[in-house]
Amino acid sequence: MKYLITLLMLLCFAVGSPAQGTGAADRKYWVETLYKIAYPVMQNLAAGTLKQNMPLELGPGYGGNVKAVTYLEAVGRTMAGIAPWLALPDDNTPEGLQRKNLRSLVLQGLPHAVDPANPDYLNFRTEQQPIVDAAFLAQAFLRAPNLWSALDSVTQKRFITEFQSLRDRKAGYNNWLLFAGITEAFLAKTGASYDPARIDIAYRKFREWYVGDGWYSDGDKFAMDYYNSFVIHPMLVDMLAVMVDKKMVQQPEYDLAIKRMVRYAEWQERAISPEGYFTVMGRSMAYRNAAFQALGQVALMEKMPGFIEPAQVRCALTKVAHNIFDHAGTFSANGWLQLGFVGHQPELADTYTSTGSLYLCTVGFLPLGLPASNRFWTDPPADWTSKRIWQGEHARKDYKVDY
Repeated sequence: MKYLITLLMLLCFAVGSPAQGTGAADRKYWVETLYKIAYPVMQNLAAGTLKQNMPLELGPGYGGNVKAVTYLEAVGRTMAGIAPWLALPDDNTPEGLQRKNLRSLVLQGLPHAVDPANPDYLNFRTEQQPIVDAAFLAQAFLRAPNLWSALDSVTQKRFITEFQSLRDRKAGYNNWLLFAGITEAFLAKTGASYDPARIDIAYRKFREWYVGDGWYSDGDKFAMDYYNSFVIHPMLVDMLAVMVDKKMVQQPEYDLAIKRMVRYAEWQERAISPEGYFTVMGRSMAYRNAAFQALGQVALMEKMPGFIEPAQVRCALTKVAHNIFDHAGTFSANGWLQLGFVGHQPELADTYTSTGSLYLCTVGFLPLGLPASNRFWTDPPADWTSKRIWQGEHARKDYKVDY
């Protein structure tokens, strides 16, 4: 009888173990995937070989000066996604050692990006595109203030000068207003000279461009694409946090932007199919899982509504990531991202897409900024909304909101 009880206990443990370990396995996969994406960019920047080694693959009909913009794209976009993870404290776990190594490369490389004597000095001074990618870099510093504070004073001053140099170019009358605005908001946060008008107009226009139920128009005309997630919700919320701090707006205005982003995140969670697919629509789909930046940021901020369990989001986004990054051709033989959505599909890239552009996919991994002990990672697996519904299970109905 004693042996039977022992056997039953072992069987129960064996059955329970996969569920208990799934969160840890998911996190391990996220860490390994994000590290695989970010490492070539940051290792080469640290070595001063980014311009030498990064391939220059262009979307059909590419219309820009690729060598003047693609390297800042790669650095700024990679930083925007890895910043919350790198901001976590050090530990001696395998993940902690990877994080420490990548942070070390970042802190070695960032001074090169603004050193005119370095071969990897990045261009902020010409072309329109640097308005975009300086903004992602500024957003990274807002997301991980300890990365900014770890830079030496000369490098900080150089970044400030480069960010201020962007003012001789006009942002587009769409989501680009937020790029100009958040860069100035970061300057304000550091105590440097900043242009409040560029911040204010970005906020005022998007307040006007809210069309309801969690969606903003990207300029005067609405477009059915993922720019509400690629840029609008995350950047508007991060910019407004600084505006509240600087007393440029009141707390209720920030709270309203959060409510709208949460509502949009609800839609995003529902939009993931039972198999972990989502509709490929609109421009910039070569940014891959960056389409879910808003959902990931709401999870990172622990703002998900109570009827959506964190594990639902984790499991859904893990399935999405597997579907995208496990496919042959997503990475080149040398480990660089290649044009496409799943695998190598150059025809899906836009006329403004080059290799550096692709690194916005890192923002699809924002919840790694939650420590491994957070319930997002420790809760047992949970089916997401569409999976529950298509399995005939009970699920919450969806209704529009009026804020």
